[in-house]
Amino acid sequence: MPDPPLTDRPRLRPVLAPLQVGSLALGCVIGFGCFILAGDFLETAGPLGAALGIALGGLAMVVIARSYGRMVRAFPVAGAEFAYAYRAAGRHHAVICGWFLALGYLSIVPLNATALAVLGRFLAPEVFARGHLYTVAGFDVFAGEVGLAVSAVLLVGVLHSRGVQGVGRAQMILTGLMVAAVAVVGFGALTGPGASPSNWEPWFAPGRSAWTGVLAMLAISPWLYVGFDTLPQAAEEFAFPARKAFRLMAAAIVAGAGMYVVVVLATGVVVPWRELVAGESVWATGATVRASLGGVGVALLSVAVVTAIFTGINGFFMASSRLLFSMGRARLLPAWFGSVDPARGTPRNALLFTGAASLLAPWFGREVIVWVVDMAAVGTACGYLYTCLAALSVTHRPRERVEAVFGALLSAGFLVLLLVPGMPGFMAFPSWIALAGWIALGALFYIRRAREFAAIPDAELDTLILGASRERP
Repeated sequence: MPDPPLTDRPRLRPVLAPLQVGSLALGCVIGFGCFILAGDFLETAGPLGAALGIALGGLAMVVIARSYGRMVRAFPVAGAEFAYAYRAAGRHHAVICGWFLALGYLSIVPLNATALAVLGRFLAPEVFARGHLYTVAGFDVFAGEVGLAVSAVLLVGVLHSRGVQGVGRAQMILTGLMVAAVAVVGFGALTGPGASPSNWEPWFAPGRSAWTGVLAMLAISPWLYVGFDTLPQAAEEFAFPARKAFRLMAAAIVAGAGMYVVVVLATGVVVPWRELVAGESVWATGATVRASLGGVGVALLSVAVVTAIFTGINGFFMASSRLLFSMGRARLLPAWFGSVDPARGTPRNALLFTGAASLLAPWFGREVIVWVVDMAAVGTACGYLYTCLAALSVTHRPRERVEAVFGALLSAGFLVLLLVPGMPGFMAFPSWIALAGWIALGALFYIRRAREFAAIPDAELDTLILGASRERP
């Protein structure tokens, strides 16, 4: 089927309210990792080191979010960083940015879905770990756990097929439940029997300098906070002025940082944290809450985890589809991706592809997905960098230019921490293999699309990606 005319630009329907969009961002920032990985954070940096690293990472994200806020005001379109990279550096850089972000967003959907298996192994070890299929990278893949992940993705996919208003309402309700559960569990653990500040000693991880641990936490900030940037992906669907975007992103980042810190400190307050992480508990936070608050606490914590998982699946499902839609609308991907459901105003085919890819991923095993997500932090940091450079190109106010430069330097710093040997956040070897494979696949794909993409006139591409033509030198 031939592509539609370039001037026939598909548009998404603006129906999302501010609270729904803010819930989208916070629900993506606080995924399962906040609850499942708190023990790892303690081991990496200690209680105070982890809290400092999380807080500094949040501060860095707020600075970067300033540039996002300016770009959303200037270009309230689906695609976000893909569009911003195009505005800052042209079509070839947009390809690089969009390609990495597509994998990052797509991989986080099944990663959240497979986190249900982690929760299941703690609450009911033998219920879902049934029907052993095979082992991938030392991780056993069970039919029951794959079925659980697939069911979660299907449930969210059906929700998205019914329109974005239902998605926004569901995200708002689930995020509210998650915040309430974290508040109750955190307060209960920090004030319950056995809780003592002495259990946080030593305050920093032994065997490494305090700042090494803090920097290791700071290095994963693009992963910890990868969710506030899903908000700009929905900019085309805002039913409110785009100038509110920064305040919503900043509120999501600050609230997310507070929830991360509460969970980390609550995990290490009931028993000495070194004893906790040295044990063989499947889930450090779950063990702490069970010891301090009993079955009621575990039930509340489970509510927090399940809602976090579903808000993550829901939010990144939306972000993935909007990014793919924008790339399809620009003809970087086949125009099939740029199709809009005439009845619901949603990216119908991009949603179908997101669902299909998310249903396939759990069969590779959770360990492989983790490698991909670790590698995708590079793409996230690249997205931050392009956004800050784009903001620098659209503003002439000295203060805003300083903020954009500082955000770009922070983004480049994240890349250094991830890519330079010896740095605390240097990626593991399997993640480098995943990165090389994705680059090679992207190069082959772009070679096939390059002639068609390059043939689109600049003015037409401006309209397709940015929504309007712009003056050129």
